[in-house]
Amino acid sequence: MNWQQLLSANRLSNPHPAIHELGRTDFHKDHDRIVFSSAFRRLGRKTQVHPMSENDHVHTRLTHSIEVGSVGRSLGHMVGERIAARLPAHVSPADIGAIVQAACLAHDIGNPPFGHAGEYAIRDWFRQPQHAYLLQPLSELQQLDLQTFEGNAQGFRVITQLENHRYNGGLRLTYSTLGALLKYPWTVEHAGEKEKFSCYQAEKQHLQRIADELGLPQLAPGKWARHPLSYLMEAADDICYAVLDLEDGIEIGLLKYLQVEPIFLTLAGDSPMLREELAEAPTVRRKISLLRGKAIQKAVNAVADAFVAQHDELLAGEFSGDILRACPSHIVDSIVSAKTLAREQIFNDRRKVEVEVGAHSTLDVLLDAFLNAVHQLISSERQSFRSKRILDLMEYSVPQRDWSHYQAYMRVLDFIGGMTDNYAQYLARQVSGLGS
Repeated sequence: MNWQQLLSANRLSNPHPAIHELGRTDFHKDHDRIVFSSAFRRLGRKTQVHPMSENDHVHTRLTHSIEVGSVGRSLGHMVGERIAARLPAHVSPADIGAIVQAACLAHDIGNPPFGHAGEYAIRDWFRQPQHAYLLQPLSELQQLDLQTFEGNAQGFRVITQLENHRYNGGLRLTYSTLGALLKYPWTVEHAGEKEKFSCYQAEKQHLQRIADELGLPQLAPGKWARHPLSYLMEAADDICYAVLDLEDGIEIGLLKYLQVEPIFLTLAGDSPMLREELAEAPTVRRKISLLRGKAIQKAVNAVADAFVAQHDELLAGEFSGDILRACPSHIVDSIVSAKTLAREQIFNDRRKVEVEVGAHSTLDVLLDAFLNAVHQLISSERQSFRSKRILDLMEYSVPQRDWSHYQAYMRVLDFIGGMTDNYAQYLARQVSGLGS
């Protein structure tokens, strides 16, 4: 790969030539298009890790995405400065920062209500034997798309299909930003044991176009090497949720400050000066804020160094794993320790478990109602009154009778996947007849 091609400012499905404005590059416009999209706004009422909390200091998907974007911008700018001699003349380090920031802002934009619990609920519904009849008209890979519903693939669909220019390029972002966003630039047959992929069969032609424009090496049919900047987007996300999950854990009383302090001190670089600052901090919240800032800064510096050290391997498409693993051992060990503590003492919190079980029930109700109504629309000459009224709830998202089953089912997942936690719960109560 080469930076001249990787940093393309051309836009997906854009029939008009780019208009260059002073003080606002094409990559900064990507940032603005994402921020002003309705899908991004809805992240404010979607679960990050903890169920929607009365505590305003706990992260939502929106605040998480903004913070990941901030870290990603710093990472991109740092790397841009260090490889400036290799960049095309028209691209500045600030442009690299803007590309990574935009990709970070959009990295969770396809997450369904209830976060990862919502993903598993949708997958489980399609895998249940009693729903097999719905999948019979679909190809094997189309069936796998639904049975492996993936927030990354749904996010790619949101920004390339659903927002703004519907089914004509979506947000029409630059190819560079789209490439940096693609953490798993392959389709479902390459999802592997972790069931991770970034593109449904419905968007495969967009993935092919992006790969061709950016010069991403094809590794197999339907699978391409990652854009080097996607590793910075991934690192920004990893850093934020490793550090900020623990901060949230303290905020809602699941963790004690003294459990978290050693991890943050190791990551931040323990020193007498830092200890003195901590001693003077008047509250636990201020202590954590101080440690968090220094810990993230150290991690960002380490990732930027690792990216430059692995530069040639990244451009060759031969780097495997995530870039954090190429950082010094104390950085890697601290991130692993943070994730382990969160997994053991936060992810199994009783309230979180209760809400995740409830998420399955909520989504079961919605999927039963809307998918059966759509199946009746496509497969039967006559529709029941209830099915017609259910489809009325979809408004402009309702499928057409002459669509394929796959197209129609994907439209239902667009509708349900785009819901906030609150609206999904409300609509499930109404549809099941339990609403007030």
